[in-house]
Amino acid sequence: MSPWLPGFSGKTDAAVRLVCLHHAGGTASTYEGWQRPLAEVAQVVPVLLPGRGRHRPARPYTNLEPLVSDLATTLIEHGLADRYALFGHSMGALLAYELSCRLRDRGHAEPLHLFVSGSRAPHLYGTDARLSALDTGGCASAVLQADLAVCDSYAWTPRRPLCCPVTAFRGSDDPLATAAHVEAWRSYTEGSLVVREFSGGHFFLAGAARPRVLHAVRAELAALRAVVEKGEPSCP
Repeated sequence: MSPWLPGFSGKTDAAVRLVCLHHAGGTASTYEGWQRPLAEVAQVVPVLLPGRGRHRPARPYTNLEPLVSDLATTLIEHGLADRYALFGHSMGALLAYELSCRLRDRGHAEPLHLFVSGSRAPHLYGTDARLSALDTGGCASAVLQADLAVCDSYAWTPRRPLCCPVTAFRGSDDPLATAAHVEAWRSYTEGSLVVREFSGGHFFLAGAARPRVLHAVRAELAALRAVVEKGEPSCP
């Protein structure tokens, strides 16, 4: 079992796999309980970044480039680089976008669908005060600071848009992902962009909005599963 993919048995016969990426300072437990409501439409595969939990012996990354490269290799080696969708919250959304591009560059399929949550569009990272300077609620763990350094050091590289559809979720009171920040994701795909807003702040995903978020994700994944099972073409 890979420390990147806790709980993943290697069974990959599901029509669609939903690979989930957590926020800065977070863990794979962000997506605990997601498999049951999504069981009929996808296999949920949470990712655990280095430096925490069962992945603690490894040092956390402080730069996005090697992190995305190693994560792409992990998905490829475990048969998760096809028939997959990506969900990422906050820093996880940035990773999901870069991972989509990296897998495409390495000759693999784009995700069937990209879900970005609590995140501004990539080119808007670094346009405000550095994330590492924000109030982190008294948490100054090395893991959190390393994750924030990943975001602070990120510089978007222009490239052709993805072809997959994108769904963007945001909290109505989130100052880090305002309506304008989230709408800017539109230029990152040649497919559709659907923006869904829920009550709450940056971590709305863990609050009362969670059932509604899962309902929206389930609906999109059900449509994807139908397309995959019909053998219809997806993004190259």
